[in-house]
Amino acid sequence: MTSDDDAPKSPFDTARRAVSTLRKTWARIRAWRRIRFTSGGVAFTLGTVAVGFAAMNTGNNLLYLLLGAMLGFIAVSGWLSEQAIRGLRVERRAPRAVTVGLDMRLTYEVTNEKRRLPSLAVELLEQGLPESAFLVHVPAGGHTTTKSVNSFVRRGIYPLGSVTLSTGFPFGLFRKERDIHMPGEITVWPRTDRAVREPAPGVGRIPSTGMSARGAAGSRGEYRSLRDYRVGDDSRDIHWKSSARLRGPVIREYERDGAETTWICLDLRGEPGEAAEVAVEVAASLASRAVSQHRPFALVVGDDVLEPADGMGQLERALDVLARADFSPDAPPPSPPVSPSNCILVGIDARPGFGDTLAVGRRARLVHKDADE
Repeated sequence: MTSDDDAPKSPFDTARRAVSTLRKTWARIRAWRRIRFTSGGVAFTLGTVAVGFAAMNTGNNLLYLLLGAMLGFIAVSGWLSEQAIRGLRVERRAPRAVTVGLDMRLTYEVTNEKRRLPSLAVELLEQGLPESAFLVHVPAGGHTTTKSVNSFVRRGIYPLGSVTLSTGFPFGLFRKERDIHMPGEITVWPRTDRAVREPAPGVGRIPSTGMSARGAAGSRGEYRSLRDYRVGDDSRDIHWKSSARLRGPVIREYERDGAETTWICLDLRGEPGEAAEVAVEVAASLASRAVSQHRPFALVVGDDVLEPADGMGQLERALDVLARADFSPDAPPPSPPVSPSNCILVGIDARPGFGDTLAVGRRARLVHKDADE
C-alpha cells in the first residue's frame, strides 16, 4: 500500500513545485537586497560606458583617468548606500484601529547598530500603503523615531507584511532597498457620523429579563452605590460632596434599566458594494448615538451577538465586529436572542418581522421603511 507522498508525480506537478521553489528563493533574495537605477544613474552609467569606449579607441590617458574616476564614483555610491540601510533595527508601533477617512499614524523606532557609520536619508515604506516615513540621520549606535501618515477609504482588516528600507544616498544614482518582515494588521472601523433618523417609537424597549437585563454602570437608572472615578465616566455623575470628603473624584453608580437597551441587527444578505458599506455605517452610527445618549446597546451581525453594554469600550467592540462584517447573498439572517419586534434591522433590503427597518437602496440611498409596510 503506497501513500500519497510515494505516488508518482506528473511532470506538471513537478514543474509547478519547481516554479514555486524558484519564486520563494527569488523572494528571499529580493528581500535581502535590491538595486535599481534612477534617471540620473542611467545617464551617468551610459556616460561611463561612452567614456570607456572612447578611451579604448583613442588610447588617451586623460580619458582613462576620467573613466577610472567615474567607475570609482559608482563604486563609492554603491558602498555608501549599502552602509545606509545596513545594521538598522526597526520596530513598528501601530494604532489598534482607525476610522475610515481619518489619518492613521504609524510610528517607527529605528536603532542604528553600526558602531562607526551613521545612516543618512533612509525611506521606510510599508507594503501596501502609499505614504512613507523618512529618516534624515540616525547616528552610529543611536536611535530615532519617525512617522508615516496614511488614511483608508474602506473599512476592513488590512494586513501589514513588511517594511522596505530604501535610500538613494549619497549621489542619487541608484536606489538600494531591502525588506524587513514585520507581520501585523490594521483594523479600519466604519464611519459613525451618518445622519440616521430615530427608531420608531417603542422599538428597543425590551423586557427587563434575560440577556438584556444584565446590570452595568454608566447608564442612568435606579441609584445603586458610589465608586471611584474611572477614565471615560460621565462627569455629570460625580458626587461632589463625597469627592470633597474623600479628596478624590467619586461617581454615582446606577442600575441599568434593561428596557432601555437598543438592539441593532445588521443583515449581511446582499452583494458587497457601496450599499453594503452604507448599511454598515448606519449600524455604526446607531451604536454611536446610543453611547452618546448613555444608553446600552447590543449588536447582532449574522450569527455573532454582542451582548448589551454601554460606554466607549462597547462601541469599540461593536466597530471591531462591523469592520469584519462580510456581505454575501448566502449569508445567514441575523438571529437576535430577543424578539425581532424589539430590534432595529439595518440592511440593503427591507425585511418583515422587525420593529423598525433602515433599508439602504441598491444605489446606496437610505430609505426608511417600517416593518408593517
